[in-house]
Amino acid sequence: MDHTEAWGSASLGSTGGRDVQFAEASVERTVEWVDTDASGHQHNSAILRWVEAAEAELFRKLQLPDYFPSAPRVQQVVNYKAKLWFGQRVTATVKIDTLGRTSLTMSFEVRGEPSGAPDGATPHSGTVAAFGTVTTAHVPAGASTAQPWPEHFARAVRGYR
Repeated sequence: MDHTEAWGSASLGSTGGRDVQFAEASVERTVEWVDTDASGHQHNSAILRWVEAAEAELFRKLQLPDYFPSAPRVQQVVNYKAKLWFGQRVTATVKIDTLGRTSLTMSFEVRGEPSGAPDGATPHSGTVAAFGTVTTAHVPAGASTAQPWPEHFARAVRGYR
């Protein structure tokens, strides 16, 4: 499966079978020395830090500041495709794919730009360095298991245009 297929609209049972277009957000970063490992390219954990920064931007955009304290990750899948180097510019994009009763799945891409990359490191602008999904569950304070998303949350996620 081509990972770009995950960037389309997602269908929700509660919408009567209509396709729902969910929100997305992006952040731009520079690969810093702390983001690299001994081989000189990005450490695997840097991808998820940039994805989390884009996720935070997404939920600020949706005006849902209460998301992070109650949405632990239950699954993360990362596919690494290309190396990113110290000084290189990157763009991390996160998009909500599926809103379930108690969970939310987002897809992401991290793309490298030629700016700052060593010669030959990035063949062209926008090369996908990593892609994947992150699934969170709604576990409000005091709960020990996943609970349905609050109505205001579901409304904000579904109602984004």
